[in-house]
Amino acid sequence: MTGDLFAANAERALAARGPLASRLRPTSFDEVVGQDHLIGPGAPLRVLVETQRVSSGILWGPPGTGKTTLARLVAKGSGMAFIPLSAVTAGVKEVRAAIEAAEHRLGQYAEGTILFIDEVHRFSKSQQDALLPAVEDGTVVLLGATTENPFFEINAPLLSRATLWRVAPLTADALGRLAERGADAEGVVLGADVQAALVQLVDGDARALLTTLEVAASLARARATTDDAIVELEDLSAARSGILVHRSADTHYDQISAFIKSIRGSDPDAGLYWMARLLQAGEDPKFLARRLVILASEDIGMADPMSLVIANAATQAVNFVGLPEAKLSLAQAVIHLALAPKSNSVTTALGRAEADAGISGMEVPAHLRDAHYVGAASLGHGEGYQYPHDDPRGWVEQQYRPEALGQRRYYTPGDHGSEPNRIGWLESRRQDQPSPRGTAE
Repeated sequence: MTGDLFAANAERALAARGPLASRLRPTSFDEVVGQDHLIGPGAPLRVLVETQRVSSGILWGPPGTGKTTLARLVAKGSGMAFIPLSAVTAGVKEVRAAIEAAEHRLGQYAEGTILFIDEVHRFSKSQQDALLPAVEDGTVVLLGATTENPFFEINAPLLSRATLWRVAPLTADALGRLAERGADAEGVVLGADVQAALVQLVDGDARALLTTLEVAASLARARATTDDAIVELEDLSAARSGILVHRSADTHYDQISAFIKSIRGSDPDAGLYWMARLLQAGEDPKFLARRLVILASEDIGMADPMSLVIANAATQAVNFVGLPEAKLSLAQAVIHLALAPKSNSVTTALGRAEADAGISGMEVPAHLRDAHYVGAASLGHGEGYQYPHDDPRGWVEQQYRPEALGQRRYYTPGDHGSEPNRIGWLESRRQDQPSPRGTAE
């Protein structure tokens, strides 16, 4: 009883004085921002909880997207005990102790147990194997959280016994709503420009947003001379970098913009300057690496396909080596991407394809449909399909899109780098394609 009283008092104290991210932790699915594909009305994970049919699963997604929160809400909605372990500190001994406690709980109280393992990808093969019997017989419902591809990091036997739930980065709209909640909780005012900068700054990470906002709000309150504490852009920059900047200094948001635009503008020296300035201010190198990966496709693309490979390699170096040595890999990527020929053809091609993909009623042509299952042939699936490897040229004239789209073009090679070399090859094949019904352009 005394322990329960102390636990309740501690919980109340944390609710009032804990970190903002903890104070705003949702208590129901309806309070969660984002992840509607999992827990919105009628979504699969929510239905399993509401019908008491929850089974083991892996929550896979980037940091700060609510994996732990989802696991807690699943346990709460299912009426199960929630037992958290971290793969960083727990070993086979802790896993077996948790399973024994779950057996006791089930036998004495008929209460199920959700065993939540954060960073489950860090478990060794033997640690993962120790979970298998309890997961298979239902002693525990395993919910693992990982930022890594589970197909590479989690044993196949364990993965086969779990449902894979993809947890998506939060959208700008979801982060905006979370920022408004945070500002209300902190008693500060966020202007539209500051809120937009905050959302852009955290790259889909809700925890980073609330942590940054909490520090920025403290700075705003310390500066306020009235009851209204207004968070300014420099508060965000100071909160993110840990360096109190002068009110006239460039904001973090502007520096990121300058970094990207310098590389897009083919100026390696400017790109290196902004990279160095951001890192000196405490910027997360993973954030810079992600921006380089995006830029490699958005602004270079097929003009220099190796740029994406190099940007990815720099990202791997950041994760594997870490600072300060990984600065060299980032610098190499900045120089390569700045010197690479530029093209936005990938960006424009994707936009055109997405526009057509939103048109309803576009069925897969019969000759392209799956013909491998029993009964498919009777439906005409695969009939008339021509196998390109049977042709000595390695390709055949064949319609690969819904007929209503005709030969509408999405990808138009640019005039720089490697792309001009692809124009002749692509055009010759486009001319040889059949002309079904539909618009040609």
